[in-house]
Amino acid sequence: MFRQWAVRYLQSFSMAGLLIGTLFFAASLTPTLIPRNFLTQGVLSGCSAAAGYGVGFFLQWLWRYLELPEPKARLLPATKLVAALICGAIGIGFLWRAAAWQNSIRDLMGMEPVDTAHPIEVGAIAIVTFILLIALARLFKMTLYFVSRQLNRFVPKRFSYVVGTTIAALMFWSIGDGIIFRNALRFMDASFERLDALIPPETTQPSDPAKTGSPASLVRWDDLGRMGRSYVGTGPSAADISALTGKPALDPIRVYVGMHSDESPQERAKLALAELQRVGGFDRSVLVIITPTGTGWVDEQAIDPIEFLHGGDIASVGAQYSYLASWMSLLVEPGYGAEQARALFSEVYGYWRALPKETRPRLYLFGLSLGALSSELSNELFEVLGDPYQGALWAGPPFPSRIWNSITRDRNPGTPAWLPQFRDGSYVRFTAQKNALDIPGAVWGPMRIVYLQYASDPITFYDPHSLYHEPDWMQTPRGPDVSPYLGWYPVVTFLQLTLDIAMATTSPMGYGHVFAAEHYIDAWTQVADIRDWPPADIDRLKRHFIDMRAKDSD
Repeated sequence: MFRQWAVRYLQSFSMAGLLIGTLFFAASLTPTLIPRNFLTQGVLSGCSAAAGYGVGFFLQWLWRYLELPEPKARLLPATKLVAALICGAIGIGFLWRAAAWQNSIRDLMGMEPVDTAHPIEVGAIAIVTFILLIALARLFKMTLYFVSRQLNRFVPKRFSYVVGTTIAALMFWSIGDGIIFRNALRFMDASFERLDALIPPETTQPSDPAKTGSPASLVRWDDLGRMGRSYVGTGPSAADISALTGKPALDPIRVYVGMHSDESPQERAKLALAELQRVGGFDRSVLVIITPTGTGWVDEQAIDPIEFLHGGDIASVGAQYSYLASWMSLLVEPGYGAEQARALFSEVYGYWRALPKETRPRLYLFGLSLGALSSELSNELFEVLGDPYQGALWAGPPFPSRIWNSITRDRNPGTPAWLPQFRDGSYVRFTAQKNALDIPGAVWGPMRIVYLQYASDPITFYDPHSLYHEPDWMQTPRGPDVSPYLGWYPVVTFLQLTLDIAMATTSPMGYGHVFAAEHYIDAWTQVADIRDWPPADIDRLKRHFIDMRAKDSD
């Protein structure tokens, strides 16, 4: 009985669907931007096979609908057997190559190579994923037919199929988006909020009244959130800076406002300004307005270097706007980060521009990931032209970033999409692992904008159009951290890059969406116009952060 059922079940599959599904499965094993383990590879390959099966099933249906000739019935068993053998050979052959493809990325990122890509595990996970998705598709088909049969009592058959398909699609969309997806996001948001409230045991409330979160602060320690407490409680001290530079230094000022500090973005921005005034932030020579990532995290690899470069004579201020990771916030609440960034910029810039130009600090913006997108949106150029701030450093700008997209699209001919040059380089420049900011003949204008981005960063280079079109950044010359075996395949590349987004921060530092201090140092040196640090001292500062990372990883 089971054997007969299994035979009927296997025969129910579309031959064209299985062939194209196998090709999609094979293509999914090729590398994209981020190395994959066998679990994520198996799920990705199963989803790709299911997508290919859907394409093949539709093409076979269309062939029959157009009444084109089909193989004779007596040839079908042999045809299916040959097709099955072809599918098996393709699958095994590409699974055998998977380890070499993954190592092509790992080698570029300085990771240990893998001896095997776990072909049996990948194949098993892919088959289970494929079967589950096909079962879901067949459930949709059963729902469609059930609704259509009920409607067919009252309306013509073809019309009932159209309405039945629409009703089934709306039903499945409502369940997937309204129940599963939204509830999952609410659960994650609540979980991240609880995590944000935790106080790590090594973090203690500062007693220095000049510190945010101290008993004298306008911002309560408990309201700072986990990321805010980490930010204001760490960073280099005056002694740390002096030990490296051999010169007198100040303790950098760090101001932060958490989500629980006040109810609205505007009120949190006012509180941040008041705290910045209280601790003397406007008396420093440099002031940085920070837009954190989605979780509220401020990258110490970015801020510590500029504090060293200015001998601690610097203040920075940031405000939290979310608990979710940037890629999640990017899906559900990207505008909220922009609202908070704009509110904070408006308060700080409004006060700053009212100060005497001779004594006020130089003003810069910084944002990483979703923070870069939100920082971009915190002001319009025409709003600050009369009294511009000095510059901005935006790292890992997400693919929807409006200004970044516009500049990249209008880049100078002959420059690659992953490292473009824009006009005369007086306003904006791009850099990556290798410093590319010293452009021959280019002279900076009054405002300096620098984008730090890695060619292997899917947060930046994800392209929804990769579903049917090869992205510009895949064309030669490619980035130094992109596999030479990466190729574009319709639908499959889109699925691969979608997975890469969720895994963007799993890469080693200096690749993907994980930015290294030494690359920030190159960027800050240009943005903040650092001239009193000789090249040898810059190299020593970079080595300091490299050694610190090595020490932390031991």
